[in-house]
Amino acid sequence: MSDSAADGMTGAGAGSMASSSQATIPANQAQHQPQHQHQQPQQQAPSQTPQTQQDVDRIVLNYLNQKGYRKAELALKREANLLTLQELTSLASAEQDAKKHERDDLSSPDAYEQAYLSLRRWVQNSLDLYKPELMSILFPLFVHSYLNLVNRGLKDHAKSFMENFRSDHLEMHSQDIARLTTITDPQHVAENELAQMYKTNKYHLRLTPVSFELLIAFLEDNKFMVLLRIVNQHLDIQVGTANANEDEVIGIAGHGTLQLSTFNQQNVTLGQMPPDASFREQVEQTLKEEEAQTAGDTTMNGETPTILLEEYRKVKTEAGVDSPSRDDIPLPQFKGSDIQAEIEALRDSRKRVALGPSSLPSICAYTFHNAHESINCIAVTEDATLMAAGFSESYVRLWSLNGEKLRGFKSNFNPAHINDSQDLNRVRETSGTESRKLIGHAGPVFGASFSPDNKYLITCSEDKTARLWSTNTFSNLVCYKGHNYPVWDVDFGPLGFYFATASHDRTARLWSCDHIYPLRIFAGHLSDVDAVKFHPNSKYVVTGSSDKTARLWDIQRGTCVRVFTGHTGAVQTVAVSPDGRLMASAGEDRTIQLWDLGSGKRMKKMTGHQGAVYSLSFSQDGSILVSGSADCTVRAWDVKKETTPGQGTHRILQDGREVSGVNGLVGSPTVSQGHGPALDRTNKKLVAVTPLESEDHLASFPTKRTPIYKVQFTKRNLCLAVGAFSGN
Repeated sequence: MSDSAADGMTGAGAGSMASSSQATIPANQAQHQPQHQHQQPQQQAPSQTPQTQQDVDRIVLNYLNQKGYRKAELALKREANLLTLQELTSLASAEQDAKKHERDDLSSPDAYEQAYLSLRRWVQNSLDLYKPELMSILFPLFVHSYLNLVNRGLKDHAKSFMENFRSDHLEMHSQDIARLTTITDPQHVAENELAQMYKTNKYHLRLTPVSFELLIAFLEDNKFMVLLRIVNQHLDIQVGTANANEDEVIGIAGHGTLQLSTFNQQNVTLGQMPPDASFREQVEQTLKEEEAQTAGDTTMNGETPTILLEEYRKVKTEAGVDSPSRDDIPLPQFKGSDIQAEIEALRDSRKRVALGPSSLPSICAYTFHNAHESINCIAVTEDATLMAAGFSESYVRLWSLNGEKLRGFKSNFNPAHINDSQDLNRVRETSGTESRKLIGHAGPVFGASFSPDNKYLITCSEDKTARLWSTNTFSNLVCYKGHNYPVWDVDFGPLGFYFATASHDRTARLWSCDHIYPLRIFAGHLSDVDAVKFHPNSKYVVTGSSDKTARLWDIQRGTCVRVFTGHTGAVQTVAVSPDGRLMASAGEDRTIQLWDLGSGKRMKKMTGHQGAVYSLSFSQDGSILVSGSADCTVRAWDVKKETTPGQGTHRILQDGREVSGVNGLVGSPTVSQGHGPALDRTNKKLVAVTPLESEDHLASFPTKRTPIYKVQFTKRNLCLAVGAFSGN
């Protein structure tokens, strides 16, 4: 209530107290004038009480009028009998119009389709913050609108309604849609088990207060009485917080409303792509030549080409049952550098550290100083020789991590004279620097990714473009245009020829380096696509979105083959295991969810972070998952461990500290930073909550005040963590 209203009511109360005190002040005269004292309150009561009530009503009405609460003002006037003749006339006319409009709606065969189409368009154009939960109300309205049309004998209108809108719900409710399509007669409605279940049971939904008020206001303002009647009779909308208990029934109790299992049964080929036969022959021939040159001499690290050749021949070469065909993904002819890269990968695999619950990974952390407000994204090569960072000042900076200077090329050399690597080294600059600045974007840079051979860097920006850079010349080679809004993330494919982008325009797109326009557009998310990641066999792309879902896309067909639901906040990062069987997703809700890509089902949820999760990475054998978060920690998780729902290894003390169930140590909780990095585009404040750590949590590696933006395993299972120091 405003101050004026409060002051007015206080004044009224004070006046009443004053009159009461005035009647009792002459206490010493009670013996001399008892009759006068008794009569005075009786004379004042009839004249004071009605005047006071009218003042209160007038003050409240004035307050409601100033605030614009017309409906509340009209209701109070009607209750207090203060309506004027003009207001009574207009009110009666409005009620007659509403009843006439409702009769017209109920008698019009097109009322359901027109109302549903308008509501559908309004939901699709609503703010991304409310769209996911508003979308949930469309399906029950669709079902009851169709059943009502059938029940009224309007077969043609019901058929048209089903054909026009059924595609909106096939992903989530394919089984119900298939059964509803068979209901075409009023007798079917009375006899069909599914129809009677929807008719006789309430459909449970949960909406935030703002979303609920927006929905009801839209239906009332547009006088969609047919939809309002369905909402009142058949829906049970619980108004509360968005992050409700995930065990709460959504839909009809006992009926599987979200029927993603059927949609997620589409065939997928998740196996590794078999290498090209001629490529394997070239690798073996190169190893044989090295063996002949060394004549069996042992190298510095104790390896010989003979040992490497034996190891390479042990690698499985035949295609598995679920391996994709090489024809599915056209690739350019392999080069000599690809052969050397394969041999280096073989050497790295021999030196790989075995990880597990008893042997946690070593972590090498890089910290940026004086860059917390400006750094948006970080990328590191697989061999940890180069690092790139994108900044809000529209540039990219490249660093050398192995101590070698970054040397560009002289400006006056002739490319026609370059025949081999020695000629290339002769035209390089004599002196280099530890870092180079790459300038070309016209807006903040939000994503970066290195090619597998480290020769190229792809970046994306608010300027709606992606740019390809050479790490040899430190120059921009290609600018890719196609998105309509800022591009949030980019990822190079594991084979190096393709890359994918994620954008604010709710799409992800597939590109090849030799085309400036996208090859595929992946459309289906309801909000921004915040993260994108290639599958290890290059046939699929995984995306995470602000609509709280992740999706798996087939790049050959350009269609969605898996939908993963369960997060209560935006999905900001995704990762795929090296064997291509598992996928991890995380984001604003501070939980990490592990999914089986084959079945599309969630395997488990891992909790423990106290801030948004920015990055995920699997170890090379897929047994350990590491995560970087806004709570300034790197955490390691046991992927293979099967957890029991509802149990955890930590409990919370009353003072907010947590006690480990393993060793009983007490530790102070790490409070998440109130101001996240620049890549947190929504700039939402992270509330400090200490969640229970799940059973599969192995270890936490805290920093002082450095949110971790990027975690990544090298091929030898060294974990790299990168963040920007925050002084707050």
